[in-house]
Amino acid sequence: MRSHKALESDDAKEAQGEAVRGAAVGAVKWGAATAVLGGLGYVFSPLYRGLTIQFRVYIQMSGMIVGSMIEADYRMRQYEQRVRIQRRLARDRAVWADYEKELLEMEEEQAALPQQKK
Repeated sequence: MRSHKALESDDAKEAQGEAVRGAAVGAVKWGAATAVLGGLGYVFSPLYRGLTIQFRVYIQMSGMIVGSMIEADYRMRQYEQRVRIQRRLARDRAVWADYEKELLEMEEEQAALPQQKK
């Protein structure tokens, strides 16, 4: 049965932290790109120069928000893939350990059989 506090698990907290880091990185990267484009627009476009400061800030913020969403999603998908791989490796290691244990038991039984026949 699932816990009522599933969002407070360690996995959820790690995923949340990864998404927050991705959002921050995306906001910075895309914010810098929109600032450069805004500067180019201001230098070369009379239309952009005619915009109010509020609308230019809105354009800048829109770029930052889109970038943070894209990067957070990208980081979350990478995190999920990494967790799946780690869990698969742990499961495979457990199966391999069980196999080795069973093999050792079989070898010990076979080693004990000739001694019993003597």
